[in-house]
Amino acid sequence: MVGFEVVDPAEARPAAGAAEDADLVRLIAGAAPGVAQEAEAELCRRLGPRVRLYGLRHLRSEAAAADLAQHVLLLTLESVRAGRLRDPERLASFVLGTCRLVVLDLRRGAERRQRLLEQFGGDLSGAGTFGAPEVETERLADCLRRLSERDRSVVVMTFYAERRTVEVAVELGLSPGNVRVIRHRALEQLRDCMGGAEGSS
Repeated sequence: MVGFEVVDPAEARPAAGAAEDADLVRLIAGAAPGVAQEAEAELCRRLGPRVRLYGLRHLRSEAAAADLAQHVLLLTLESVRAGRLRDPERLASFVLGTCRLVVLDLRRGAERRQRLLEQFGGDLSGAGTFGAPEVETERLADCLRRLSERDRSVVVMTFYAERRTVEVAVELGLSPGNVRVIRHRALEQLRDCMGGAEGSS
């Protein structure tokens, strides 16, 4: 029968590089700070390339893949530190699942931004010819940030959340007439902003 040798965490430092993924999880969750830090660094070195490859396959962008790797690794480390990864043996499955969720969220965000831009297209027809979608989306986002909080809320709730005028009025404590006036004024500001950005580019 093979026995198990009890090893002091401080003596486990040299073995971090050769440890299995599950061992690294246990070190991060329960070892002394110095050892846990080394285990975290090793885990990132080991998982980073896998996450980046996943990002390249699904996002088809070096920059997006790098951002994905950083985000997923941070989420993973936070979960491991907090003891939320109950089965250390399933670390790879946890990371893969996190990758899928983050990519899905990124795609949803891009779709929402594109949808918002398309919905604004008719109202902003006076702003000139639209350029590349990603450039216009960023330009629109910047123009939205320049609106007051109330005006931005009315615009986003109307065009993004697809809320009716009455619903927006109730939620913001305004009359439907006020919502229409605010929305009209906000769209005029967006038109001017988009047109000005077009001319200054």
